[in-house]
Amino acid sequence: MKQDLKGKKNLYGLAFSELASIVKDEGLPAFTAKQIADWLYKKEISSISEMTNLSLKVRENLSEKYEFGLTPFTKVDVSSDGTKKYLFTTSNNKFVEAAYIPETERATLCVSTQAGCKMGCLFCMTGKQGFQGHLSTNEILNQFRSIPEFQTISNLVYMGMGEPFDNLDNVLSSLEILTSEWGYAWSPKRITVSSIGIIPSMITFLEKSNCNLAISLHNPFDDERCQLMPIQNVYPIQEVIAEIKRADLGRQQRISFEYIMFDGVNDTDRHVKALVKLLSGLKCRINLIRFHSIPLTPLKGTPEARIVKFRDALTSKGVFTTIRASRGQDIQAACGLLSTKEMGKNNS
Repeated sequence: MKQDLKGKKNLYGLAFSELASIVKDEGLPAFTAKQIADWLYKKEISSISEMTNLSLKVRENLSEKYEFGLTPFTKVDVSSDGTKKYLFTTSNNKFVEAAYIPETERATLCVSTQAGCKMGCLFCMTGKQGFQGHLSTNEILNQFRSIPEFQTISNLVYMGMGEPFDNLDNVLSSLEILTSEWGYAWSPKRITVSSIGIIPSMITFLEKSNCNLAISLHNPFDDERCQLMPIQNVYPIQEVIAEIKRADLGRQQRISFEYIMFDGVNDTDRHVKALVKLLSGLKCRINLIRFHSIPLTPLKGTPEARIVKFRDALTSKGVFTTIRASRGQDIQAACGLLSTKEMGKNNS
């Protein structure tokens, strides 16, 4: 359980079982746990003193040991297309980002699960920061709850800073709160968790959650994917896909593959053929993603005409393929850029 600087523990981000334990320790009726969960996850309050169906004495006793536990963002950048990038400071004084992406009929929030990342993907700015710490359940959900657009969010994607399956316990705990009836009661189909394919954690996720899974694929060839993503040496993409095919997926659970398009690296006809073979027999979609240059990488984005041609070639082979819209380019909305900039300020 995360503690604030005053030594008090945070209530926000606790599962119902943890709230029940607190209630028992405090000698309160069992139904009090449901009352507290309602205040935490169903009502827009920000302090224990606002939990008005608890007696004043109970609120005072809780306040001696616990904080409500919301932390405001420290900075926001706003794009001309309406995308907003929020910067949060973690409990160990590192920085993480959440991107709010409004569209005509939906609004998506992209949340982070770690400060920095240890996976070292060639195309990722977060990886260049190195690993700085796991986010607690509180810190993951705080990104969702502490932005002004909280009530407008229709979809959540765990595609921000960090590798979700490297912080599996806290990610699963946050998903439980989001989808449980005592929590936010969201449908799992509104939530997608993205991973580079850490197989043991992925299997656990597929067993315990009905949320959607997105795998960062980026290249179907072993040797070429190794150059982009060192994880290929540990968990080859062929094995990742074999495990997904073996999994007992929920009826509405979607599997997708993210594929950033790199000029001359993964955008040829042979890559199309290899992708079709690799994904044969699996109901899924490929999301093609335009690459916008980041510092300290030799990679360049594939020209637009070739991206379209690549999509059409996959579609003609029966692989459902879309091109993801680029958003927030003028505020450097790609993960890790804003926090890296902020780290640079603190280190200067």
